[in-house]
Amino acid sequence: MPDIFFEDFIIGEVKTFGSHKVTEEEILAFAREFDPQPMHLDAAAGKASLLGGLAASGWHSCAIMMRLICDGFLLRTAGMGSPGVTENKWLAPVFPDDVLTLRRTVLESRTSKSNPDMGLVTFRFELLKADKSAALDQTCVVMVGRRNPGARLA
Repeated sequence: MPDIFFEDFIIGEVKTFGSHKVTEEEILAFAREFDPQPMHLDAAAGKASLLGGLAASGWHSCAIMMRLICDGFLLRTAGMGSPGVTENKWLAPVFPDDVLTLRRTVLESRTSKSNPDMGLVTFRFELLKADKSAALDQTCVVMVGRRNPGARLA
């Protein structure tokens, strides 16, 4: 049963969630399965690349971010899906032993014109390294149910 609704997302609100320590084993496993480029599979190839060492695939970073989003708040939210990601930027490589957290900023919040029982919340999600620098910066919209569907709009 959700306990977070559209009305709970306040424009400008910033919250930090979770912690995930990246391991070499998970980098290699993800790369073997989904992104078998040399810099994600081999330390020497990673060191020779622009990344400077064995690094997680950007898509692996996105998957870690999604896990932190779900555990942090989304699984408790009256979420109704997403029409998509507006922007995704990989800003820094993610290496073994990096500890990542999620910073969520509410950028925009509006009631849907076609379905007034839900709202559209635009988030900025940042996957932060231990030094608070962003490894990944993503903007996306999430459809969220209203606390009182059918209630008159203000």
